[in-house]
Amino acid sequence: MLTRKSDYNQTRDAFCWDVPTHYNIGVDCCDRIAMDRPDAVAIIDASGIELRTVTFGALRGLTNRLANALAGDIGPGDRIAVLLPQSIETAVTHLTAFKMGAISIPLFTLFGVDALLHRLRDSGARVVVTDTDGAAKLAALRDDLPDLRRIIIVGADLDTLLASQSDQFDPVDTLADDPALLIYTSGTTGAPKGALHAHRVLPGHLPGVEMSHDFFPQPGDLIWTPADWAWIGGLLDVLLPALHHAVPVVACRFPKFTAEAAFALMRDLNVRNAFLPPTALKMMRQMADPPAVSLRSVASGGETLGAELIDWGQRVLGCTINEFYGQTECNMIVSSCAALAAAEPGVMGFAVPGHDVRVLDADGTPCPVDVEGDIACRAPDPVMFLRYWNNPTATAAKFRGDWLLTGDRGIPTASGRIRFKGRDDDVISSAGYRIGPAEIEDCLLTHDAVRMAGVVGAPDAIRGQAIVAFVQLRDGVVADAALAAALTDHVRHRLAAHEAPREVRFVETLPMTTTGKIIRADLRARCTVG
Repeated sequence: MLTRKSDYNQTRDAFCWDVPTHYNIGVDCCDRIAMDRPDAVAIIDASGIELRTVTFGALRGLTNRLANALAGDIGPGDRIAVLLPQSIETAVTHLTAFKMGAISIPLFTLFGVDALLHRLRDSGARVVVTDTDGAAKLAALRDDLPDLRRIIIVGADLDTLLASQSDQFDPVDTLADDPALLIYTSGTTGAPKGALHAHRVLPGHLPGVEMSHDFFPQPGDLIWTPADWAWIGGLLDVLLPALHHAVPVVACRFPKFTAEAAFALMRDLNVRNAFLPPTALKMMRQMADPPAVSLRSVASGGETLGAELIDWGQRVLGCTINEFYGQTECNMIVSSCAALAAAEPGVMGFAVPGHDVRVLDADGTPCPVDVEGDIACRAPDPVMFLRYWNNPTATAAKFRGDWLLTGDRGIPTASGRIRFKGRDDDVISSAGYRIGPAEIEDCLLTHDAVRMAGVVGAPDAIRGQAIVAFVQLRDGVVADAALAAALTDHVRHRLAAHEAPREVRFVETLPMTTTGKIIRADLRARCTVG
């Protein structure tokens, strides 16, 4: 656990890793707490009409029952996909997978059939736990998923299954380096890649989470995020660290995020800690007369925040918004912390204690102050992924010697922090999501009207970036508003709503390199001039 000293440097110097050789996320976040505090509240589920709560003792019983129910289909190393929104059942399924020595795969409920098919087929998932909506999508995919043995539907199906099982189960004695979690990236350069993480990924996250929430936990803490638990930010920045620290977690992701709903939830449940993505903060800032809330800490990541938003947070939320940085492969490695140093707007923060994060030049030498380079993290590191699933070439390309390259550019500052400069690839940062253009382009190409497509992010005051699709049509197809709307719906239904273009521009040709690659920099330049 991170110990607060007088300043950042002393806090960093006093820190050392203590990751045991044998470690299991499920045992740590569930059974360990249940043994000492079985009646402590673990999750407050506010996603339905009525609040539901589950204690650590009940959570242990539910995970043990599900583990026994899956024992015939799942063994160590097998994959269990979780296609659910924020809910008690989502946490139960992940924790069960960990305790069984299996690998859990978080999946976003708004994924369309193409997105689901790629992830489930690539991972070889054997079991999917989902709801009725998810089951309807999966029904059309069963013939293309030969490894999938079982679909369990939350509700009567799951309740009946658990009722017949024992609440006693002996968890697998996993090593900290054993695989536990497979999270797919956003597909910035082709199809999304599965980042495989070990059980040690949770201890690896803890210093960054504790720092970004001004030395989390404190007495009375209660945490919530609107970020989906299918993303690393929701799962490993909020849910699992909170359970590790026996801090209750609020489960609630609105069908459509609004400032009014967010403020009301935090007020009514007395939320003390929140991870609020930049887009959520920008929408909340537009609310004219927000109700008073009692937040102790707010963390945000995905893009840097300006001085105006930091000032708004101090006035309206009652605390300084701490910015942090990371990515699916190596998350929560940079953070600000108002308890240690005043916010520096536009600057991500310090390297989190325990992580060696530098800005490197082309030769791999750390850059001097105010000189731009590649943001990198030195291996080995507990938070760092093991490898890309079934993709050794991409894994090797992610490293330069001992350094994992984030693909982002940064500038070291005189204060010892890192200023985020920009992305070295074509990733789109929109509404808190990192979105890869290649997957959207591939989806557009499946429409009969489309010959070629290029997708980029355009500056957007609310979302950070808005997705713009440049589309070259097939001969004889008429470009009009109706077709633009149809293409947007095509992506929304086949991939996800947050990946649907906000604008479709029809073009005669797309700028291409001599090797046939779309020059997205050219398309981005067009977005800045209208």
